[in-house]
Parts: sequence; structure tokens; C-alpha cells
Amino acid sequence: MADAVQTFRFRVRLTRSAAPGRTDLPPPVLAHVTHAAPAAAVGATGADRGPAAPAPERLGDGGFQECTGLGLEVDVREHAQGGANDGSVRRLGRVRLQPLVLRRGMFLATPDGSADTGLWDWLQDAVGGAAPPVRYDGDIEVLDPTGQRVVARWTFTRGLPLKIIGPSLHAKTGEIAMEELHIAHEGLRLERTT
Repeated sequence: MADAVQTFRFRVRLTRSAAPGRTDLPPPVLAHVTHAAPAAAVGATGADRGPAAPAPERLGDGGFQECTGLGLEVDVREHAQGGANDGSVRRLGRVRLQPLVLRRGMFLATPDGSADTGLWDWLQDAVGGAAPPVRYDGDIEVLDPTGQRVVARWTFTRGLPLKIIGPSLHAKTGEIAMEELHIAHEGLRLERTT
């Protein structure tokens, strides 16, 4: 009998995406159409904040407490078939991707003991006008009980920050401050491990 995969040991790696997306290609230029440069609004492009720091190659440290959204859903299209009134033909349509949701404690990662702001910086740069927004590919790996072998690996491509939620602060309980990151991506795949 096969053993079930335990999911209490896993790690998440976010690495800067090098793969061009379908929308990264410039639009075709038509010979008879002239384009005027758009006027830049102050604050709309982030130009008023000064030059942005380059995005890190890796984001976070892999120490997430919870990961959800590892799923795909396919739309089904129904087609009526002439003369067949007792049923319809079903075909697969587009895949709907769910956002990935990652939760972790806010770590004291800097030498001065302040919280790691990398996830927040990613979202703030994207909404602040960084063009093009920085995308990250990711690996979610489930480890065996010894933590030495990968037993399951999901990969996603071209992730964008969708939402980040800061901690709920309660002085009476003294709970660990948790943050939650939602990532919209362009593809999710469960890969075989060797």
C-alpha cells in the first residue's frame, strides 16, 4: 500500500521570471498610423519617487506556514447537436487559474531587527507604476518527513502580486504577526519528482 504524502514540511521559492509572456511583445506598427507619446501624469508612473531599486532575483526565504490555491478548473462548453434533442456534446474550454495564497510570520530578517518588507515592496512597486511589473516564477515543494527528499513539486509561472494582507494586531493575545500574499499567475503544473 502506498504512503500518503504528509504536507507539514514544504517550502516555497520565488525567483525572478525570465520567461517572456504572451503580452510582452510590442504591438505591430501600422505604416499609416502615427502614435503620439502619452503624457505622463505625476504619481501615475512612480517617477515622482525617484529611480526604483532593482528587484531581487529571489523573494522571501521559502518559510511559509500555509499555501492554498494549488488547483486548476476547466470550463466545459456545451454544444447542441442538430437532431439529438436528448443530450448535448461537451468539450473542454479554457482553464481557470486560482490565485495562490501564501501565509507566513513576519520575520525579523534585517540586521537591525526590522521586518522583511520584500513582499510589500513587490506589490507597492507594481501598483506604483513599475513598467513592466516584476514577475516571479515559483516552486512549491513538499518534503518527506526527514526534509531531505522532495516528494511533490508544483511550479507556477509569471506571478504577479494580487493582494497582501498585514497582520492582525492584538496586544492581549501576543500572537505571532502573520502576513498573507495572493499571487495571480499564468500557469500551474504538478511535476514528477525523481
